[in-house]
Amino acid sequence: MPLFDTHNTWAFVFGLMGNVISFAVFLSPVPTFYRVWKKKTTEGFQSLPYVVALFSATLWLYYATQKKDVFLLVTINAFGCFIETIYISIFLAFAPKKARMLTVKLLLLMNFGGFCLILLLCQFLVKGTTRAKIIGGICVGFSVCVFAAPLSIIRTVIKTRSVEYMPFSLSLTLTISAVIWLLYGLALKDIYVAFPNVIGFGLGALQMILYVIYKYCKTPPHLGEKEVEAAKLHEVVSLDMLKLGTVSSPEPAPIAVVRQANKCTCGNDRRTETEDGQNALNGKQSSSAAAT
Repeated sequence: MPLFDTHNTWAFVFGLMGNVISFAVFLSPVPTFYRVWKKKTTEGFQSLPYVVALFSATLWLYYATQKKDVFLLVTINAFGCFIETIYISIFLAFAPKKARMLTVKLLLLMNFGGFCLILLLCQFLVKGTTRAKIIGGICVGFSVCVFAAPLSIIRTVIKTRSVEYMPFSLSLTLTISAVIWLLYGLALKDIYVAFPNVIGFGLGALQMILYVIYKYCKTPPHLGEKEVEAAKLHEVVSLDMLKLGTVSSPEPAPIAVVRQANKCTCGNDRRTETEDGQNALNGKQSSSAAAT
Protein backbone atom coordinates (compact mmCIF):
# COMPACT_ATOMS: atom_id res chain seq x y z
CA MET A 1 0.00 0.00 0.00
CA PRO A 2 1.45 3.43 -0.92
CA LEU A 3 2.46 5.76 1.88
CA PHE A 4 0.05 8.45 0.68
CA ASP A 5 -3.25 7.45 -0.86
CA THR A 6 -3.75 9.91 -3.72
CA HIS A 7 -6.68 8.02 -5.21
CA ASN A 8 -8.97 10.09 -3.00
CA THR A 9 -7.73 13.49 -4.13
CA TRP A 10 -9.91 15.59 -1.85
CA ALA A 11 -8.98 13.59 1.24
CA PHE A 12 -5.30 14.02 0.39
CA VAL A 13 -5.68 17.80 -0.12
CA PHE A 14 -7.71 18.42 3.02
CA GLY A 15 -5.51 16.10 5.09
CA LEU A 16 -2.40 17.90 3.93
CA MET A 17 -3.92 21.30 4.75
CA GLY A 18 -5.03 20.02 8.15
CA ASN A 19 -1.51 18.78 8.84
CA VAL A 20 -0.02 22.19 8.04
CA ILE A 21 -2.42 24.06 10.35
CA SER A 22 -2.24 21.55 13.18
CA PHE A 23 1.55 21.37 12.88
CA ALA A 24 1.73 25.13 13.45
CA VAL A 25 -0.68 24.87 16.38
CA PHE A 26 1.36 22.12 18.02
CA LEU A 27 4.44 24.35 17.76
CA SER A 28 2.72 27.47 19.15
CA PRO A 29 3.83 26.85 22.78
CA VAL A 30 7.52 26.72 21.78
CA PRO A 31 8.25 30.37 22.80
CA THR A 32 6.69 29.72 26.21
CA PHE A 33 8.73 26.59 26.87
CA TYR A 34 11.88 28.30 25.61
CA ARG A 35 11.32 30.97 28.25
CA VAL A 36 10.66 28.25 30.86
CA TRP A 37 13.95 26.59 29.94
CA LYS A 38 15.80 29.90 29.96
CA LYS A 39 14.38 31.12 33.28
CA LYS A 40 14.35 27.67 34.89
CA THR A 41 10.77 28.22 36.12
CA THR A 42 7.28 27.41 34.85
CA GLU A 43 5.99 30.80 36.07
CA GLY A 44 2.87 29.25 37.56
CA PHE A 45 1.15 27.94 34.41
CA GLN A 46 -0.45 24.49 34.42
CA SER A 47 0.47 21.25 32.68
CA LEU A 48 -3.09 19.95 32.27
CA PRO A 49 -3.56 21.23 28.68
CA TYR A 50 -0.42 19.40 27.53
CA VAL A 51 -1.31 16.18 29.35
CA VAL A 52 -4.76 16.19 27.76
CA ALA A 53 -3.27 17.07 24.36
CA LEU A 54 -0.95 14.06 24.62
CA PHE A 55 -3.83 11.77 25.59
CA SER A 56 -5.98 13.00 22.71
CA ALA A 57 -3.19 12.63 20.15
CA THR A 58 -2.48 9.13 21.44
CA LEU A 59 -6.14 8.14 21.12
CA TRP A 60 -6.38 9.45 17.57
CA LEU A 61 -3.12 7.75 16.65
CA TYR A 62 -4.46 4.45 17.96
CA TYR A 63 -7.67 4.98 15.98
CA ALA A 64 -5.69 5.74 12.82
CA THR A 65 -3.82 2.43 13.12
CA GLN A 66 -7.15 0.63 12.82
CA LYS A 67 -8.05 2.34 9.54
CA LYS A 68 -6.74 2.31 5.99
CA ASP A 69 -5.61 5.26 3.91
CA VAL A 70 -5.40 7.69 6.86
CA PHE A 71 -1.64 8.22 6.87
CA LEU A 72 -2.11 11.99 7.16
CA LEU A 73 -4.03 11.39 10.37
CA VAL A 74 -1.13 9.29 11.61
CA THR A 75 1.51 11.88 10.77
CA ILE A 76 -0.03 14.81 12.63
CA ASN A 77 -0.94 12.84 15.75
CA ALA A 78 2.44 11.09 15.85
CA PHE A 79 4.05 14.52 15.78
CA GLY A 80 1.58 15.66 18.45
CA CYS A 81 2.62 12.81 20.76
CA PHE A 82 6.27 13.67 20.18
CA ILE A 83 6.05 17.42 20.78
CA GLU A 84 3.65 17.17 23.75
CA THR A 85 6.03 14.70 25.40
CA ILE A 86 8.82 17.26 25.05
CA TYR A 87 6.63 20.01 26.54
CA ILE A 88 5.68 17.84 29.51
CA SER A 89 9.30 16.80 30.07
CA ILE A 90 10.39 20.45 30.21
CA PHE A 91 7.53 21.22 32.59
CA LEU A 92 8.52 18.36 34.89
CA ALA A 93 12.13 19.55 34.88
CA PHE A 94 11.39 23.08 36.06
CA ALA A 95 8.00 22.94 37.83
CA PRO A 96 7.74 23.24 41.63
CA LYS A 97 7.31 20.01 43.54
CA LYS A 98 3.53 20.30 43.98
CA ALA A 99 2.89 20.97 40.28
CA ARG A 100 5.35 18.23 39.30
CA MET A 101 3.61 15.64 41.46
CA LEU A 102 0.20 16.62 40.11
CA THR A 103 1.49 16.26 36.56
CA VAL A 104 2.91 12.81 37.28
CA LYS A 105 -0.43 11.73 38.78
CA LEU A 106 -2.30 12.98 35.72
CA LEU A 107 0.08 11.16 33.41
CA LEU A 108 -0.27 7.91 35.34
CA LEU A 109 -4.05 8.19 35.56
CA MET A 110 -4.84 9.38 32.05
CA ASN A 111 -1.98 8.71 29.65
CA PHE A 112 -0.80 5.45 31.17
CA GLY A 113 -3.68 3.90 33.09
CA GLY A 114 -6.53 5.22 30.94
CA PHE A 115 -4.92 4.54 27.58
CA CYS A 116 -3.57 1.13 28.58
CA LEU A 117 -7.04 0.12 29.78
CA ILE A 118 -8.59 1.20 26.47
CA LEU A 119 -5.82 -0.54 24.53
CA LEU A 120 -6.13 -3.86 26.37
CA LEU A 121 -9.92 -3.96 26.27
CA CYS A 122 -10.08 -3.10 22.57
CA GLN A 123 -7.27 -5.45 21.55
CA PHE A 124 -8.51 -8.52 23.38
CA LEU A 125 -12.29 -8.12 23.53
CA VAL A 126 -13.17 -6.80 20.07
CA LYS A 127 -11.83 -7.32 16.58
CA GLY A 128 -11.90 -5.87 13.08
CA THR A 129 -14.31 -3.07 12.24
CA THR A 130 -15.98 -3.30 15.64
CA ARG A 131 -12.71 -2.34 17.30
CA ALA A 132 -12.32 0.70 15.04
CA LYS A 133 -15.89 1.79 15.80
CA ILE A 134 -15.38 1.54 19.56
CA ILE A 135 -12.10 3.44 19.46
CA GLY A 136 -13.65 6.03 17.17
CA GLY A 137 -16.56 6.43 19.57
CA ILE A 138 -14.16 6.99 22.47
CA CYS A 139 -12.29 9.62 20.43
CA VAL A 140 -15.55 11.36 19.53
CA GLY A 141 -16.75 11.36 23.14
CA PHE A 142 -13.48 12.84 24.35
CA SER A 143 -13.47 15.43 21.56
CA VAL A 144 -17.06 16.51 22.26
CA CYS A 145 -16.18 17.12 25.92
CA VAL A 146 -13.20 19.22 24.84
CA PHE A 147 -15.18 21.16 22.25
CA ALA A 148 -17.79 22.03 24.88
CA ALA A 149 -15.23 23.85 27.04
CA PRO A 150 -15.40 27.23 25.17
CA LEU A 151 -19.02 27.59 26.26
CA SER A 152 -17.56 29.27 29.35
CA ILE A 153 -15.90 32.04 27.33
CA ILE A 154 -19.07 32.52 25.28
CA ARG A 155 -20.95 33.07 28.54
CA THR A 156 -18.24 35.49 29.70
CA VAL A 157 -18.40 37.49 26.46
CA ILE A 158 -22.18 37.83 26.68
CA LYS A 159 -22.10 38.72 30.38
CA THR A 160 -19.28 41.29 30.19
CA ARG A 161 -20.00 42.48 26.62
CA SER A 162 -16.28 42.33 26.00
CA VAL A 163 -14.22 40.30 23.51
CA GLU A 164 -10.87 41.10 25.11
CA TYR A 165 -10.37 37.47 26.12
CA MET A 166 -11.59 36.04 22.81
CA PRO A 167 -9.13 37.07 20.07
CA PHE A 168 -10.69 37.04 16.62
CA SER A 169 -7.62 35.39 15.10
CA LEU A 170 -7.96 32.48 17.51
CA SER A 171 -11.64 31.97 16.71
CA LEU A 172 -10.97 32.26 12.98
CA THR A 173 -8.14 29.71 13.11
CA LEU A 174 -10.34 27.36 15.12
CA THR A 175 -13.14 27.61 12.57
CA ILE A 176 -10.89 27.13 9.54
CA SER A 177 -9.16 24.13 11.11
CA ALA A 178 -12.49 22.54 12.06
CA VAL A 179 -13.79 23.03 8.51
CA ILE A 180 -10.68 21.45 6.96
CA TRP A 181 -10.75 18.38 9.21
CA LEU A 182 -14.51 18.14 8.71
CA LEU A 183 -14.02 18.05 4.94
CA TYR A 184 -11.22 15.50 5.40
CA GLY A 185 -13.57 13.27 7.39
CA LEU A 186 -16.33 13.66 4.80
CA ALA A 187 -13.93 12.87 1.96
CA LEU A 188 -12.98 9.66 3.75
CA LYS A 189 -16.61 9.03 4.73
CA ASP A 190 -15.35 8.73 8.31
CA ILE A 191 -18.01 9.95 10.74
CA TYR A 192 -15.65 9.72 13.70
CA VAL A 193 -13.30 12.31 12.22
CA ALA A 194 -16.06 14.49 10.78
CA PHE A 195 -18.56 14.68 13.65
CA PRO A 196 -16.41 16.39 16.35
CA ASN A 197 -15.42 19.05 13.85
CA VAL A 198 -19.06 19.87 13.13
CA ILE A 199 -19.24 20.96 16.76
CA GLY A 200 -15.90 22.75 16.46
CA PHE A 201 -17.11 24.63 13.40
CA GLY A 202 -20.37 25.61 15.11
CA LEU A 203 -18.64 26.93 18.22
CA GLY A 204 -15.98 28.73 16.18
CA ALA A 205 -18.64 30.40 14.03
CA LEU A 206 -20.58 31.40 17.15
CA GLN A 207 -17.48 33.01 18.63
CA MET A 208 -16.88 35.04 15.48
CA ILE A 209 -20.51 36.16 15.46
CA LEU A 210 -20.20 37.30 19.08
CA TYR A 211 -16.98 39.10 18.20
CA VAL A 212 -18.75 41.06 15.46
CA ILE A 213 -21.65 41.88 17.80
CA TYR A 214 -19.49 43.06 20.70
CA LYS A 215 -16.39 44.42 18.98
CA TYR A 216 -17.61 48.02 19.41
CA CYS A 217 -18.30 47.44 23.09
CA LYS A 218 -15.52 47.95 25.58
CA THR A 219 -15.45 46.72 29.14
CA PRO A 220 -12.52 48.02 31.21
CA PRO A 221 -10.05 45.22 31.94
CA HIS A 222 -11.28 44.76 35.51
CA LEU A 223 -13.48 41.70 35.40
CA GLY A 224 -14.77 39.62 38.25
CA GLU A 225 -12.72 36.66 39.38
CA LYS A 226 -15.05 34.12 37.79
CA GLU A 227 -14.94 35.90 34.43
CA VAL A 228 -11.16 36.02 34.50
CA GLU A 229 -10.91 32.30 35.28
CA ALA A 230 -13.32 31.51 32.44
CA ALA A 231 -11.25 33.64 30.08
CA LYS A 232 -8.04 31.88 31.06
CA LEU A 233 -9.74 28.51 30.60
CA HIS A 234 -10.63 29.49 27.05
CA GLU A 235 -7.01 30.23 26.24
CA VAL A 236 -6.08 26.85 27.71
CA VAL A 237 -8.69 25.02 25.65
CA SER A 238 -9.05 26.70 22.30
CA LEU A 239 -5.67 25.93 20.75
CA ASP A 240 -6.03 22.22 21.36
CA MET A 241 -9.45 22.18 19.83
CA LEU A 242 -7.63 22.77 16.58
CA LYS A 243 -5.93 19.39 16.94
CA LEU A 244 -8.85 17.08 16.18
CA GLY A 245 -10.11 17.45 19.73
CA THR A 246 -7.16 18.30 21.91
CA VAL A 247 -6.61 20.97 24.62
CA SER A 248 -3.48 23.30 25.01
CA SER A 249 -2.44 26.83 25.51
CA PRO A 250 0.71 28.75 24.71
CA GLU A 251 0.64 30.77 27.90
CA PRO A 252 -2.09 31.45 30.46
CA ALA A 253 -0.93 34.93 31.41
CA PRO A 254 -1.51 36.31 34.91
CA ILE A 255 -4.32 38.84 35.04
CA ALA A 256 -5.08 41.33 37.76
CA VAL A 257 -8.45 40.64 39.37
CA VAL A 258 -10.88 43.24 40.63
CA ARG A 259 -14.15 41.88 41.94
CA GLN A 260 -16.38 44.18 40.02
CA ALA A 261 -17.47 43.95 36.39
CA ASN A 262 -18.25 47.28 34.79
CA LYS A 263 -20.97 47.93 32.27
CA CYS A 264 -20.35 48.10 28.59
CA THR A 265 -19.75 51.44 26.88
CA CYS A 266 -20.36 51.24 23.14
CA GLY A 267 -20.03 53.30 19.98
CA ASN A 268 -18.10 56.52 20.28
CA ASP A 269 -17.30 55.86 23.94
CA ARG A 270 -14.80 53.32 22.70
CA ARG A 271 -12.56 56.15 21.54
CA THR A 272 -12.45 57.71 24.99
CA GLU A 273 -11.49 54.55 26.91
CA THR A 274 -8.82 55.04 29.57
CA GLU A 275 -5.35 53.74 28.93
CA ASP A 276 -4.80 52.62 32.54
CA GLY A 277 -4.86 48.85 32.72
CA GLN A 278 -5.46 48.49 28.98
CA ASN A 279 -1.80 48.76 28.01
CA ALA A 280 -0.89 46.22 30.66
CA LEU A 281 -3.61 43.85 29.49
CA ASN A 282 -2.55 44.13 25.88
CA GLY A 283 1.01 43.34 26.85
CA LYS A 284 -0.04 40.22 28.72
CA GLN A 285 -2.22 38.95 25.91
CA SER A 286 0.21 39.65 23.06
CA SER A 287 2.09 36.36 23.26
CA SER A 288 -1.12 34.28 23.14
CA ALA A 289 -2.54 36.28 20.25
CA ALA A 290 0.73 36.02 18.33
CA ALA A 291 0.74 32.26 18.76
CA THR A 292 -2.55 31.94 16.89
